[in-house]
Amino acid sequence: MNGSGGYLATSASASGELVKVVEQKSPPDTALTFHAPRATSLNRFQQALFRHGLTLRRAALHTLQVNVGRKCNQTCRHCHVDAAPWRTEMMNAETARRVADWIKAHRPAVVDITGGAPELSEHFCFLVETARTSGCHVIDRNNLTIIETDAFSWLPAFLAANAVEIIASLPCYLEENVNAQRGDGVFGKSISALRRLNAVGYGKRLPLNLVYNPIGPSLPPPQAELEADYKAELRARYGIEFTRLFTITNQPIARFAEDLRAQGKAKEYLELLANAFNSTTVNGLMCRSTLSVGWRGELYDCDFNQMLAIRMRNGECGIRDQQATTRPLHLWDVTPADLAGGKIQTGDHCLACTAGAGSSCGGVLTEPQTQRSH
Repeated sequence: MNGSGGYLATSASASGELVKVVEQKSPPDTALTFHAPRATSLNRFQQALFRHGLTLRRAALHTLQVNVGRKCNQTCRHCHVDAAPWRTEMMNAETARRVADWIKAHRPAVVDITGGAPELSEHFCFLVETARTSGCHVIDRNNLTIIETDAFSWLPAFLAANAVEIIASLPCYLEENVNAQRGDGVFGKSISALRRLNAVGYGKRLPLNLVYNPIGPSLPPPQAELEADYKAELRARYGIEFTRLFTITNQPIARFAEDLRAQGKAKEYLELLANAFNSTTVNGLMCRSTLSVGWRGELYDCDFNQMLAIRMRNGECGIRDQQATTRPLHLWDVTPADLAGGKIQTGDHCLACTAGAGSSCGGVLTEPQTQRSH
């Protein structure tokens, strides 16, 4: 409550920006009274928003992120998807067709294809080509080692021919650190794959972005500084060029959460994230402009909610049809216009996206908190 008797709230403007507004208490005989939520009934992320007078709402849709399945040729310790070679959950032909139809009808600016190793989906090429012919920018979240398998040696040429942006995980430029997080031999295969991508123009005329995740329960170092180190080391040691480095904070879910619990550091890590909350990151959170689609076509506010099975439901996210039930939504149930201004489901894990400089599938969201005033 402010000094004049109103409450601080936020709303989404027409441009999608978060705007703080002050609503005065209305007379008792009106229906316009703004009721502040009880802080004790909120998760820790919502509590942090509440302390800063913020709420979280969707802006205009920019990116459709499609998870085509959980199967992967690797088993990485930090993987929030819990992907592995033995996973069987994969998108079927009917779902792929319906996703493609939605892309053709609504033409999102970006189609971001992920997994698992998304290339293992038999519908990967179909989705890439559909999105490109629809005028969408396409991202392939590539683990690099898939390129070194005999069955996928064609990938660099295919991706280059379709001008697909590659975002690839390489958690360090030191072999021992990469192999510790992603498995023995992964670093060597990744370097070989990067050279093959350079050979077809990636890192030069085509975008090749690398991803850094901390090996342990800590926040990433400053992205710009680490990018400079990566570029210098990879160029000097291996002659490799890339476009950008994205630093991403590890989410306390799935396999990484299991490691935290095994080390007795789960609570400590959550406190680290909560204490590093940066209010200036909220406006740029990817859940505001990204829609996450599961391998069955189901909808989530983000890829992390998808892994926690926090589904978008009719009536709970600003979307309501004639059915009274809060049924789970699928991609083909909504349009981009339905989403704007809708609620976003959150949990304690969302603190990973607002800690320090912030974190998203495209790296940091703002300057580190120590360099900003709040």
